[in-house]
Amino acid sequence: MRSLIRIGTRGSKLALYQTGLVQAKLKLLFPSLEFELVKIRTTGDQVKHARFGELGPGIFTREIEQTLLQRDVDLAVHSAKDLATELPKGLQLGAVLEREDPRDCLVSRGRKKLSELSQGAQIGTSSLRRIAQLKRMRSDLVLCEMRGNVDTRLRKIEGGELDGMVLAFAGLKRLGLSDYVSEIFDEDRCLPQAGQGALAIQIRKGDTEIENLVAPLNHRLSYLRILAERSFLRRLQGGCQLPVGVATNVVGDVITVKGGIFSWRGTQEVRSSVSGALLTGEALGKELAEKLLEQGGARILQEIRNGEKR
Repeated sequence: MRSLIRIGTRGSKLALYQTGLVQAKLKLLFPSLEFELVKIRTTGDQVKHARFGELGPGIFTREIEQTLLQRDVDLAVHSAKDLATELPKGLQLGAVLEREDPRDCLVSRGRKKLSELSQGAQIGTSSLRRIAQLKRMRSDLVLCEMRGNVDTRLRKIEGGELDGMVLAFAGLKRLGLSDYVSEIFDEDRCLPQAGQGALAIQIRKGDTEIENLVAPLNHRLSYLRILAERSFLRRLQGGCQLPVGVATNVVGDVITVKGGIFSWRGTQEVRSSVSGALLTGEALGKELAEKLLEQGGARILQEIRNGEKR
């Protein structure tokens, strides 16, 4: 066993906190080993003004994955929602930690709920998926693409630049900022991104030493849910560049996968769900995607890919 384990991560406050959680768990399991965090700037961190959809998949992971393939780090920690649906050749998921709450939430001045915001209120978000669903909930809102770390976003609200923002609840919760949340959206109102709320550890295929190192951190139920959600997104050939959402719930040995495809303008949507044995989750995710495509989702996605404007 190598004595120093290098962990690749983004350098944002949230990414470092999340990677620190993994580091602490590994140190507890392997106290004789040393762990070093290696901060890596990704395309998403460097390009501040382009839309996410224009940058392609994996904008917050590509450089980290390249560093992992080059053996400059031994493993990498990502927000599972940031991973491209097709991992680079030579890499695999080593573990998924127990998932945090996957839902989206609203942060607004005065702690107002979405229904209480004034007409024409300006709401920031970094997700086309959220924009499409917010338009269905409140077509009068002015939705602004918003980039930057959590602290920067909160300052825009406190400074009056925006009336509110919608983002993943898990990130705020991990950073101890839950008090800023005005409303948490039920998954039936706002379907999350595949993998939202989960931390994924990525490793090189064939590196059995690191595979065995991270295996104890894998939360089986969270792992199986993530596989199902990623399978759904993979069949749609989507990511943060397409307005599609998915959620999973498990009762006993039965998993239910719920998904939706939305138009840019929020005028059209197709939603459905499928259920089956937990171990068939990946097949169910693909089945749900096929079902939505047949029910009109293919037409919506084609319009988007043909350049429909929001």
